[in-house]
Amino acid sequence: MPRPSRLGRASRPGRPGRFGRLGRRGRRLAVAGALAVLVAGGAAAGGAVAAGGGPRVHRVDAMLSGAGGVRLDTSYFTAGGPGRRPAVLLGHGFGGSKDDVRGQAEALARHGYAVLTWSARGFGHSGGRIGLNAADGEVADVSRLVDWLAARPEVRLDAPGDPRVGVSGVSYGGAVSLLAAAYDHRIDAIAPRLTYWNLADALFPDGVYKKLWAGIFFSGGSAPTVSGAVPAGPAATDGPAAASGPPAGHGAGGGGDPVCGRFEPSICAMYERVASSGTPDEAARRQLAALSPAAVATRLKVPALLVQGQGDSLFTLAQSDAMARAIRANGAPVAVDWVSGGHDGGDTEDGRIDRRVTAWFDHYLKGGTGRGTGPAFRVTRTGGLDSSDGSVVLRGASGGGYPGLDGTARLRTALSGPPQRITNPAGGSPPAVSAVPGAGALTGLSVFGTGLTVDFPGQYAHFDSARLTRSVTVTGAPAVTVRVATTAPDAVLFAKLYDVAPDGKQSLPSSLVTPLRVAGSPAGAVVRIRLPAVDHRFAAGHRMRLVLSTTDLEYASPAAASSVTVSLAGPGLTVPTDPALRADAPPLPWWVWALPPLAVALAAALLAAGRRPVRPRPADPATAAVPLQITGLSKRYAKSADRYAVRDLSFRVEPGQVLGLLGPNGAGKTTTLRMLMGLIRPDEGEMRIFGEAVRPGAPVLSRVGAFVEGAGFLPHLTGRANLDLYWQATGRPEADAHLAEALEIAGLGDALDRAVRTYSQGMRQRLAIAQAMLGLPDLLILDEPTNGLDPPQIREMREVLIRYAAAGRTVIVSSHLLAEVEQSCTHLVVMDRGRLVTAGPVAEIIGSQDTVLVTVAGEVTQSLVDKVAALPGVATAVREEDGLLAVLDGMTAPRLVAELVRLDVPVARVGPHRRLEDAFLTLIGGSA
Repeated sequence: MPRPSRLGRASRPGRPGRFGRLGRRGRRLAVAGALAVLVAGGAAAGGAVAAGGGPRVHRVDAMLSGAGGVRLDTSYFTAGGPGRRPAVLLGHGFGGSKDDVRGQAEALARHGYAVLTWSARGFGHSGGRIGLNAADGEVADVSRLVDWLAARPEVRLDAPGDPRVGVSGVSYGGAVSLLAAAYDHRIDAIAPRLTYWNLADALFPDGVYKKLWAGIFFSGGSAPTVSGAVPAGPAATDGPAAASGPPAGHGAGGGGDPVCGRFEPSICAMYERVASSGTPDEAARRQLAALSPAAVATRLKVPALLVQGQGDSLFTLAQSDAMARAIRANGAPVAVDWVSGGHDGGDTEDGRIDRRVTAWFDHYLKGGTGRGTGPAFRVTRTGGLDSSDGSVVLRGASGGGYPGLDGTARLRTALSGPPQRITNPAGGSPPAVSAVPGAGALTGLSVFGTGLTVDFPGQYAHFDSARLTRSVTVTGAPAVTVRVATTAPDAVLFAKLYDVAPDGKQSLPSSLVTPLRVAGSPAGAVVRIRLPAVDHRFAAGHRMRLVLSTTDLEYASPAAASSVTVSLAGPGLTVPTDPALRADAPPLPWWVWALPPLAVALAAALLAAGRRPVRPRPADPATAAVPLQITGLSKRYAKSADRYAVRDLSFRVEPGQVLGLLGPNGAGKTTTLRMLMGLIRPDEGEMRIFGEAVRPGAPVLSRVGAFVEGAGFLPHLTGRANLDLYWQATGRPEADAHLAEALEIAGLGDALDRAVRTYSQGMRQRLAIAQAMLGLPDLLILDEPTNGLDPPQIREMREVLIRYAAAGRTVIVSSHLLAEVEQSCTHLVVMDRGRLVTAGPVAEIIGSQDTVLVTVAGEVTQSLVDKVAALPGVATAVREEDGLLAVLDGMTAPRLVAELVRLDVPVARVGPHRRLEDAFLTLIGGSA
């Protein structure tokens, strides 16, 4: 699926999208965005398999001629020896370029294909203007590329001028594969992914403008090209040498229409009109429909693998359903695959889909009838969370036939609820929230009750089913009939079907809604609503809840305030299912086969070498009562023999101390704490906690509580539930948690029984401290515990730490707030550049007679500070607000005064300084 590393591209798993911002043109410009929306697509999936074994891939870059002489920037990939082979064209997503599909192109080339990629007109280094896959523009360009392939000696031909060729692409590139196959009979197979069938239906569903997607993706077509200018003009050179310089029309100075950018003027004008009014007109619908694959449905007669995303509010499952029905009606083979993510984000399973596309082309381009193309229908389902890393586990279910959105069976579920009057607020604000582009990770977690959905009281009506007596898996689009009455000219509603758990928490499958525009009728109009197509399991004991809202963040709502009365008008909810779907058997991981022989080989090697298992270092009885002793600790940076994060660090912490670990950024504090927790291994030295050597999984770590580099909580659960789950994960008895004592020390109060999402930053920090205190560990380690707290909260945190250590336990605090450390800590360890600078009681370090504060009647220049620092017997000197601080190394204070007078320094007063900040700066030489 697409990834949003550029505007108009959806994200690959785990990689956050980057969205452009609309300027002051606001809604007027968002207009064309809708257009762009069309292709909100992604960089071609498949980068994950770009690298790998096999023959070396040969790539040739060239500027080729498209329709009307437009210059197209292309790359041609081949591998292996001589001989003819089938060809594949790979299109990229909107806002991208040919570079986005390079990984998949190289993989297909190694697999025995000649692969041609290109930057569509208006993108990358290609010329021309964006026509949204116009028949005489982008679609005609594909035919020119097929002509070029037909002349290549490496490409297999079905007839003179007719190469054996398939086309695949994501979103924008997926749509051009459908259109090209309809217009050019030479194309033999297609595999469109996450794309549209009817652009008008996608952007203006039931006459409602999808404004959020339009605004997000507008800059993908209005921004300058990679060269900074609007591409224009024909002229091309067919040959590798042409790729050496930028194409014509890419001037350094920019240019072009600042409003329409790289769009064709007619498209820009249409979207300005729609975005300004907030309501699509019939002319706009006709224009987008004419540019869509649906307009040439009867011409599509090639085998098609259709991949669509469940987490996709831009191009929903209804789009792929329409294309599947049309192509199948023409007699061509069709397979449908519903992946987990989509344009909203989430996992689009690029690796698996790349392999399936390859198998599809093997069958229909290479004639590999012995290799299967996969099931006729497959849907990805959530199989829980991976306990090792918290990621969502995906499982597949397959069937021998595509059931469509009506399913192979239907269930009737009764709904109840009285007629309800709801309001459309003036300006359509505040809007309800359903799908949010880029939030696909939360969309995928909707089955666990997590999501971003919000409905505002007074703006929605709801109708509930009874509790389900058995689980029901919905596969398709549920339907319901309602009556809508309003005195307004028309009403816009957003229908959605929630899954409501027994505790009342509700989740919205795939975060999808169905918008509908209803003509005004005081008596009420009866409307049949087809809810979003999903694949979702409603567990036994849950309810189905139909919600009709007057607003949604993703869409434009009427600006005028109005009221609407909605009521049920049918027997209930019609729910599609597909009982024939069977869960795919998960493949055995490689280690299941590799582990037994590997274990045998390892055992043989150990026996041959006479080695014994490494034993942990024995406990040291002499330090059994010492909370922490670090000796000669060192840790090098990765792949470095002489650069140290921590070097030769030694210090000791006694019971009852509150130790402050200080140092500038890069001093090695966090690295030290991570080694202390057993998260990383030191290169040299040792750490002992109560006499036991620290190592990953050491039992003594159960006596340590830690809050290092932030804590994560489940926002929909209460603070108490989060703490309970954390303690259960430790596997220790509930009585050992000492929850009440930890909570009393942390002082959370009534907030403990509220959802964490309602907490302030200060409350979250205190909850994290309470979590670290569970079990009342003898050693508590906190990294920046006051980060983000306001002054009253910082004071409360200080009291928490002091109370905790007062019982004879030990606290280690790493912090940048020197004033707080001075007030809460009894001892200090100061580090700089990985080394120990000093350690000892706070009072001794602050009140050191070796450090004096010289108050000066006048300005202290840096040159003067340098002269003082250069005096024999002075270790360091730094400027201070009223003078300078000097650390003496052999020189007495009276002698320092004499030297200052000799240097014509107007000394007003000299004495030992009493602030930790001053001591810290002098100890590290002002490097902080």
